[in-house]
Amino acid sequence: MRATAAPEEGNKVRLSVELSEEEIDHALEEVLRRLSREVRVPGFRPGKVPRRVIEARMGGSGALRGEALREVLPEFYARAVSDTEVDPIDQPDIDITSGDETGPVSFDAVVLVRPTVSIAGYSGLAVTVPSLEVTDDEIDEQIDRMRRTSGELVEVGRPALDGDQVTIDIHGARSDGGDGNDLDADDFLYEVGSGAVAPELDEQLRGARPGDILSFESSREGTGLSVVFRVLVKTVKELVLPEVTDEWTSEESEFSSVAGLRAELTEQLRRRHLLSTQMVLQQRAAGALVELVTEEIPEQLVGEEVRERLHDLGHRLEAQNMSVSQFLSATGRSEQEFLDELRAGALDSVKLDLALRALADAEGIEPTEAEIDVELANMGEQLELSAEQVREQLDQAGRLAAVRSEQRKAKAMRWLIDSVDVVDEDGNPVSREDLGLDGNHDAAEERVEEDERTDDRNGSEGSDPDQVDNEEGSQ
Repeated sequence: MRATAAPEEGNKVRLSVELSEEEIDHALEEVLRRLSREVRVPGFRPGKVPRRVIEARMGGSGALRGEALREVLPEFYARAVSDTEVDPIDQPDIDITSGDETGPVSFDAVVLVRPTVSIAGYSGLAVTVPSLEVTDDEIDEQIDRMRRTSGELVEVGRPALDGDQVTIDIHGARSDGGDGNDLDADDFLYEVGSGAVAPELDEQLRGARPGDILSFESSREGTGLSVVFRVLVKTVKELVLPEVTDEWTSEESEFSSVAGLRAELTEQLRRRHLLSTQMVLQQRAAGALVELVTEEIPEQLVGEEVRERLHDLGHRLEAQNMSVSQFLSATGRSEQEFLDELRAGALDSVKLDLALRALADAEGIEPTEAEIDVELANMGEQLELSAEQVREQLDQAGRLAAVRSEQRKAKAMRWLIDSVDVVDEDGNPVSREDLGLDGNHDAAEERVEEDERTDDRNGSEGSDPDQVDNEEGSQ
């Protein structure tokens, strides 16, 4: 087989493929063997049907040759794509130019290929990242979370304010006449301003006193449904927090002094800021690169990305026993709004893919064989296979080039992060040493995970004020 590629208008390529008569004869024999096994002819066992009988059944030798060509041309097209290193993104239009009846065969395949985009100006990109500084307010917020776990609810005579805990009886009636039992609750402990039921509930409770009866209607955007609520306010309680002392610190944490606790929280927050800023840098660097892409993107690429995202979402929702309609209702979006958002994200993803390929081309970025081996070893570890077994399977499936392409884009992304100018929100340069980009990213993530475990022990992260409320209400 001999294959050549020539560009066509509209970001297409014409593959011209020539097949020898021997290759066609071999393909014809393969088709004959298959048909001999499949065709049922009285007087002949499967696999023993003569060629002349099969030809007669098919409508002559020309029809048999046509069947052979229909089966074999896709395989030769795939080989031509590999040999010419063409990157198709759609199905080809194949036209036999000679040999459809006898002798050698030539065919053309015109196919849309992945475009090459321009990223002019990529070497001068600048990215703004959040400050790494840890403020006293952030430390105070962490300590206040700890204080809330040991706070005491005290009944007050003043009107309810945000943050107060109120005991209410609540009844809701749906506008569609549906069962409203799930909207009824007596002696329900609720934090004013939490927005946990409906925004209108918080608006009504602000300034309310014990004995007040509140009536209001709440509608959910995009669903066409509304609920009429009736609420009786029974009590208003304020969460009184303990004073921050060395004694309280030693009781509620592993530290013996306030100063020691604040120092540790400062270090934890600094590490979190660092990891968060690294992630922001990557996201914004990618976004800045995407903005350089001004070419129109083929619908085939965007549509395929949308389908993959919908497929992934379907699997995630299925694992949670949730339907798409339930997901849309929970997120307060219409189907069209969701599809528009999905498509916008898919378009940016495709643009980033093309931009990283262009960047790799411009900078001559290629993964080394050692880097490919590491990636195959990582894949093998997940699949419980050796790196060589993974390589062999990918090679047989024609997917090894895709792995190399992904590694190439990953190196291009690292080059971009190492090359963009980085400034803080005030426009001051931020050094990569301060960002820890020359360190071990995995180690940074491990430190943050350890911080979260420490938080669990100290009660400084993710404390649920409702937990305090419910305990109070059950006593």
